[in-house]
Amino acid sequence: MSQPFFPGERAAQSFLRPRPVAAPRLRLFCFPYAGGSATLYHQWPSALPADIELVAVQYPGRATRMREAPCTRLQALLDDIEAGILPQLDRPYAFFGHSMGATVAHELTRRLLAANRPLPKHLFLSGRSAPQLAPRKAPIHALPHAEFIAAMRGLNGTPAEILAHRELMEMLVPIIRADFEVLETWQYEPTAPHTIPLSVFGGIADAAVPLENLDAWADCTTARFKRHMFPGDHFFLQQHYPAMLNIVVRALESV
Repeated sequence: MSQPFFPGERAAQSFLRPRPVAAPRLRLFCFPYAGGSATLYHQWPSALPADIELVAVQYPGRATRMREAPCTRLQALLDDIEAGILPQLDRPYAFFGHSMGATVAHELTRRLLAANRPLPKHLFLSGRSAPQLAPRKAPIHALPHAEFIAAMRGLNGTPAEILAHRELMEMLVPIIRADFEVLETWQYEPTAPHTIPLSVFGGIADAAVPLENLDAWADCTTARFKRHMFPGDHFFLQQHYPAMLNIVVRALESV
């Protein structure tokens, strides 16, 4: 039976490999949305070629890292991820991130660029407005419990039966609050555009991330840019990830 995690304590907790590949041509690192875990991407390798290894990033405070405190600042989260990911950049790689994961992936890329580290061959960013745009909604991470739950319900990403499960929500709410605090306390610092090809994905019915906010990502790169739209709201990837991965695979064929 194959081991689902990299060897070593940090890697075993922080990076999930649903389908380990002995000598991958390329690694696709995937970053979860707020409140999510690496298991979001557990089924995705079935839609990838055998020579691409999917590596799902596990943020502190959940699943295999449940005993750790979640990060509440983006820089701390980037510090954590960077320490574990650097040894894995020994071959071509790409980043995929949805919502919060798109922000984490893009900011990690900018950090790697500033440090003259190996860079991703392609960025795939999903369900997130371009970073230079002002937030469309007021912060929610400090709301009282009932109001925070109502805000989560409005996002349509958490099943109603989970929202109604008091004991489970007592465990989940601190994690989700921390993730929103990461996003809502972070301030984008403009820099020159990078030179990495960028593909963005959006939901046609996602009112939080309209088409023009996706198109604004084009200002972040001097390389090729393409937008792809799918039916559904903010969590369109749950139904459409096979089609999304077809786009990813085609974009990476020449890498």
